[in-house]
Amino acid sequence: MRKHLSFSISSPSILKDNLLEWSKTYDKVAWLDSNEHVDNYGSYDAILAISRQTDRFAKIIKSTDEAHEFIGKKQDWLFGYFSYDLKNELEDLVSNNFDGLGFPEIHFFQPSKIIQVKGNKINFLYLEDCAGEIENDYSQIEKLMHSESEKGDPSQSVHIKMRIHKDAYFEKANKFLEHIYRGDIYEANFCQEFYAENTCINPLTTYKNLNAISKPPFATFFRDDENYLLCASPERYLKKLDETIISQPIKGTAQRGTNKTEDEQFRILLGNDEKERAENIMITDLVRNDLSKSALKGSVQVKELCEVHTFKQVHQMISTVVSTVPKDKNPFELIKETFPMGSMTGAPKISAMKIIEELEETKRGLYSGAVGYFEPNGNFDFNVVIRSILYNAKLKYVSFSVGSAITAKSDPEKEYQECLLKAKAMRSVLEQS
Repeated sequence: MRKHLSFSISSPSILKDNLLEWSKTYDKVAWLDSNEHVDNYGSYDAILAISRQTDRFAKIIKSTDEAHEFIGKKQDWLFGYFSYDLKNELEDLVSNNFDGLGFPEIHFFQPSKIIQVKGNKINFLYLEDCAGEIENDYSQIEKLMHSESEKGDPSQSVHIKMRIHKDAYFEKANKFLEHIYRGDIYEANFCQEFYAENTCINPLTTYKNLNAISKPPFATFFRDDENYLLCASPERYLKKLDETIISQPIKGTAQRGTNKTEDEQFRILLGNDEKERAENIMITDLVRNDLSKSALKGSVQVKELCEVHTFKQVHQMISTVVSTVPKDKNPFELIKETFPMGSMTGAPKISAMKIIEELEETKRGLYSGAVGYFEPNGNFDFNVVIRSILYNAKLKYVSFSVGSAITAKSDPEKEYQECLLKAKAMRSVLEQS
């Protein structure tokens, strides 16, 4: 059981900044921020979930069996992630590539404290064990709002290295094309890692800088002790809203212009780009197929196809697919039937993932996975972990990965440049620290 208490707030944006600052003393933190994007399917402007390792009633989920049981019984909230390599448990697949981060394949926690921001309201949902702390916590947050914010300790400048250099990238891209021409696959998402070893960063400051550059609708700061995800994702993987399921794959990226005229030209060119539209439609079909596994007959619909959305750094082509599922469907089953997100694999999905494993140099881990939450009523919302920095503070290892879709019409040089465009925000944040 949780105690609920709400307060009116006058400055939601200032409150959000200070909520995250206030959470610094907690070992487990999940912060999800919409950055004021208007979303037909959004539930909260922002939500914070926190626990300490010593909290008595904060359950930790480390396996799919535990997650399935907990969620099926609709016991309480869970916040956490599925790494891309969970695919190996769901299908006959492996991941033997190098892994510098060592994150678990699945990690969820039942938070002691949940704080939601919606409009001009802040809602506290605390477990009974700590319900008496709500007023004091809100008082501390208010004090932070009226004090001068700390700038945080400057991080050392990070020297970024590439796991795959340009010539090797072209060689691998051409091997993907060979598979496509042979008919093994239609499309594959080819990713590469950028990394730094023996490096310390300030995770919270780095996240704030990354979020300020991109202001995406599915931003996340996630901490599991010394493992950190600093995520500026523009993409929703899957949301359950009662019996409605929503998936919003992104395929197609274009740079922003230096002025309004040029920017509009780039937006129009993306919307009309034959290759980008083909990419998006292929993945939309894959998502339709995934959703149909549980959907009531005739309920799978494409609500939006190849629509161009504009973000701070890039234009993106997005489609929206919805379906209706039976009331008694275990929410975790919906994840198992659709994971990983088709936009991060390719089509056909299993064949693409096998070829990806063969040609990529690193284990994807949490990159290409999903982070989000399950509610007690079975609703959930998960993003796709892209445009993200991953950091293992114990190993002093920093990593971010980017990718692009290889199709029959791909030009390896253009795909390489798309990767560099997507890497720009993470690289600039780390190198200017």
